[in-house]
Amino acid sequence: MDQLIFAHRGASGRYAEHTRAAFLQALADGADGVECDVRLSRDEQPVCIHDDTLDRTSDGTGDVWDYTVQELRAFDFSSWKGAAVPVEYGAPSEQFMTLADVLDLLAEDGRDIRLAIELKHPSPSGLLLEEKVLELLLARGFDPAASRLGAVQVSFMSFSPDSCRRMLELVPPSAVCQLVADVEPEQVRERVAAGPLGMAALVHLLRMAVNEGEALLDSGAAGVAGPGVEYVRDHQERIRSWIEAGLVQRVWTVDSADDLAFLQDLGVQEITTNHPAEMLALLGRGVSAVRAERAGTEG
Repeated sequence: MDQLIFAHRGASGRYAEHTRAAFLQALADGADGVECDVRLSRDEQPVCIHDDTLDRTSDGTGDVWDYTVQELRAFDFSSWKGAAVPVEYGAPSEQFMTLADVLDLLAEDGRDIRLAIELKHPSPSGLLLEEKVLELLLARGFDPAASRLGAVQVSFMSFSPDSCRRMLELVPPSAVCQLVADVEPEQVRERVAAGPLGMAALVHLLRMAVNEGEALLDSGAAGVAGPGVEYVRDHQERIRSWIEAGLVQRVWTVDSADDLAFLQDLGVQEITTNHPAEMLALLGRGVSAVRAERAGTEG
């Protein structure tokens, strides 16, 4: 069984995550799909950035929510990676991406491809994030029943069960991925340092969310499970039960041959990776093979 390969924040092992260059490289690599994280800007536009602040991935600082899209475009989101961006992948000023920009890139590419949109929570706007994402997609002709926009098969992911339940009101279970991960001490320490909750209270809330997410998958309400590799290794019986129940497994973040082989043996169907070209090559689906396969399908 060949797994489907999703490029995690684009080909983010090569170029800065969520940049135009990273997404264009993922398409050039022949990825089956691309994944992006979305948050809302101050002017309520879905923008592609993982963190809730700008500090790690740009020369800006502060919360994403505090800036308009126009202001965000003024920051440098690519230089921190240290990889020179080819001219054909755009100028430094063109690297910041909104969800609309990603949709434009995929439409220009033209081939059948998958887009996995991660809805980032907690969000200061609550479920307004989901509404704005749907508003954007529907304005472009998105078909909720098929969860499709032209040649793009769209799925929605979140660690938030509330977010997944909202999306399930509109799209089929096969288009909703409940993300799951064990609560890690380091993750809790980082959040405590950044917010008002104490350690014990935050651990309790995070574990409640994990339990809710697992229950959503156990019930079959969400059709796609999104565990991390470590979660899969630690909960193999649960993963097997989900596979036997017909749930698709979309595992993140898979960047080694050992992890890929382990997940293949387990029967995992979808892989999210920072290195799509390398993972495709390990599957015997390098760029030339993928192009030949698609030419045969289209012919």
